[in-house]
Amino acid sequence: MTSRTRTLTRPFQVIGRAAALAAALLVPFGPAMAQSSNRGPTLLRDTEIEEILHREADPIFAAAGLTPKDVRILLVGDSSLNAFATQGQQLGLHTGLILEAETPNQLKGVIAHETGHIAGGHPIRSGELTRAGLKPMLLTMGLGVLALFAGAPDAGAVLLGNAQYFGTLGALGYSREQEGRADQAAVGYLEKTRQSGEGLVEFFDKFRYQEVFAEARRFPYFRSHPLSSQRIEMLRSRVSAQPSFPARDTPEEILEFETMKAKIDGFMNPQLSLTKYKETDTSYPARYARAIAYYQTKDPDRAISLIDAMLVEQPDNPYLWELKGQILFEFGRAAEAEFPQRRSVALKPDAALLRVNLGQTLINLDDAAKRDEGIAELKRVTLLEDDNAEAWRLLAQAYDRRGDEGLARLATAEQYFAVGALNESRTFAMRARELFPRGGVQWLRATDIVMASNPNDQDLKDLAREGSATRRR
Repeated sequence: MTSRTRTLTRPFQVIGRAAALAAALLVPFGPAMAQSSNRGPTLLRDTEIEEILHREADPIFAAAGLTPKDVRILLVGDSSLNAFATQGQQLGLHTGLILEAETPNQLKGVIAHETGHIAGGHPIRSGELTRAGLKPMLLTMGLGVLALFAGAPDAGAVLLGNAQYFGTLGALGYSREQEGRADQAAVGYLEKTRQSGEGLVEFFDKFRYQEVFAEARRFPYFRSHPLSSQRIEMLRSRVSAQPSFPARDTPEEILEFETMKAKIDGFMNPQLSLTKYKETDTSYPARYARAIAYYQTKDPDRAISLIDAMLVEQPDNPYLWELKGQILFEFGRAAEAEFPQRRSVALKPDAALLRVNLGQTLINLDDAAKRDEGIAELKRVTLLEDDNAEAWRLLAQAYDRRGDEGLARLATAEQYFAVGALNESRTFAMRARELFPRGGVQWLRATDIVMASNPNDQDLKDLAREGSATRRR
C-alpha cells in the first residue's frame, strides 16, 4: 500500500482481536507471499472469500449442532497444506489447502472433518495441546491478501515487542481414535446436508503416501491428523453406503470455488498466475486471476482495463468495484478510487471491510467534508467489528489531521488493544484520559482499556487516587 501521512501511532496493516488461538498449526507459518517472507504467521481477511467459505461450511456447522454465526473461519496465508480446529469454535484453512483441493466437495469434506473435531471437543481434550495464546494478525483491507506491512517499516518491532501475545504456535495432534470419530461425524454432517462424502475420501486418498514419509517430510495437516490406508478404506466403505453418495457439486458451487482459488492465486502467486491462467482462457476466474496478477506485478492500467471489461458483464459485482477502487488508491489515484469504492459499499452495505476501503480513501482526499465522512464510515466499521484494528488506525490518522488529539490517542489505544499489544494500548489510553473531561464517554472508555491492559502498580495507584479503579464498570 502507499505510504501514509505520519500519525500519532506507528501504522501497521494488522487487524482484529480474534479469540486467542489456543492451538493452531504444527509448524511455523511459511511465507504468505514474496513481500512478507519473514513476517511470521499471517491471518488474512477478504469479504468475498469469507462469504464463499461460509456458504460451503454453514450447512455443515448447522448439521453438527453448532450455530454457524458463532464459528469463525480463519484464512491463513500460507502455501503449506493444512487445516485446524481450535477452542472457541474456530476453524482455520491454509490457502495452500484450498488451492490443493480439486473440487468444492473435497474442501467441504475437510471442513466437515474439522467440524467433527470442534463438535467433539477434541481441541480441548487433546493431551498435546499447547496453550500458546496467539493473538492472530488479521489483515483487513477489503482485499484480504494484499501485500503485508507495506509502508509500515516499524510494525515488526512492535509485534516482536509484544511476542507474549503472539506466542509460539501450539501443537495440536489428534489421536487415531479422534480422527476416526471426526471422519464418521463428517460423513453424518454431509449426509444431513444431502452432500456426498466422496470428496473427503478423494482428498485423503490423494495423499495416502504421506503415511510412509518421515515426520519432517509430511504435510503439516497429516502430522496433526494421522493418516492410514485402513482409515481411508473404512471411510470409503461408510461413504459409499450413504444415499447422497452420488450427489455432485452444482455449476454455481464450482464457479464460486474456482473464483476463490483464482483470487488467492492472483494475489499470492501473481507471476505463476499469468502463466497458469492463459490469455486464451476467457472464463471469469481466469480473467479475475489475471487482473489481480497484473495489479500485483505493478501493471495497474492493464488490470483496470480487464476489470472494466468484466464490469460491463457484471455491473453489480461489489468485488470487482472493490478491486478497481483498491488498485486506483494503491497507485496514488485516490480521487478516482472514490466512485468504485462507493459503488462497492452501495452494493454490499453490511460488509465492514469494504467500508474500511472507502473510509481510507475519503480521509486521504484534500477535502475536510469528505474527511469527516470518512471518519463516519470508519466509526461505522468499528460498530460492525469492534476489533478491526485497521479501522482504528485510520481513525487515529484522520483525527490527528483534524486536530482532535484526544480522539487520535484513544483510537490508537483501541488499535493496539485490538491486536493484543497491551503495553502500547495502556500507554495511549492513559494519555487520552488526560485530554477528555473526567467522567465523559471517551474518558470512561480510555479507563476501561487501561484496566483491561494489565495496568502496572503506578497506573493502579493513579486510578485508585481518583476513584477510577473501583468505579462500577
